[in-house]
Amino acid sequence: MSKKIESIKIDSLIPFENHPFKERSGSEQAELSESIQANGLLEPLIVCPFSEGKYEIISGHRRVAACKELGIVAVPAIVKELSKDEAVIAMVDANLQREHLLPSEKAFAYKMKLEALKHQGKACGQAVHKSRDVISDTESGRQVQRYIRLTYLIPELLKLVDEGKIALTPAIELSYLPEREQQILFEEIEYVDATPSLSQAQRLRKFSVEDRFSVDTVFAVLSEEKPNQKEQVRFMTEDIRKYFPKSYTKADMQKQIINLLEKWQKQRQRNAREER
Repeated sequence: MSKKIESIKIDSLIPFENHPFKERSGSEQAELSESIQANGLLEPLIVCPFSEGKYEIISGHRRVAACKELGIVAVPAIVKELSKDEAVIAMVDANLQREHLLPSEKAFAYKMKLEALKHQGKACGQAVHKSRDVISDTESGRQVQRYIRLTYLIPELLKLVDEGKIALTPAIELSYLPEREQQILFEEIEYVDATPSLSQAQRLRKFSVEDRFSVDTVFAVLSEEKPNQKEQVRFMTEDIRKYFPKSYTKADMQKQIINLLEKWQKQRQRNAREER
């Protein structure tokens, strides 16, 4: 495998295809830009030849973004000749060294590496049933599989996991729900302004298996009072659905109710002024 350091024009660098690691903004990226501006790019990128003079970034997406902001036109890079599977594995391994990784980043990174390892094993005629155990140096095969389960969540729910609003273990339970039921759950989370605990997620999964999953059962579960849940006024869907067009979603109904309450409040204020 050849390896050499070259000065690569930044315009010839392209992001790794479907890489799961998000570019950071705010103070973290600002600190990186300040460091590069003061000291230069101390650590070379790792890139792989792509086509037509382009190079695919294996490691260094955030550094490239910072260099572009600073107007740097060329960067030092280690050029590696890699197969597609080797490039995926190298990309994942390099980026898993980051300090602050989102659950979704780990989930899709582990999944990409597992698929690459399986493909390599098939190409070589080797068994790959224990691939999960070699994906991470810091986490067990079981924990790796738990993270990979997150890739079965719809983007809206996965975003709540990244934001820390749904914990990892409940999220894994929810990942077994069909996509349609996950969408219903997300709409109810927004409507009720509450996320499921582990026991609630387990019950929702059980309802799904028993074909008892519905808007009202999700509403009932999420409406249960929890210590960290603020007091709210809630209605059962069946009690108010008749007052709205059939095409209205929960969000549409909530918006209309708030609009009507605002008009009612303004009318009460006008009446109060006229009575003075």
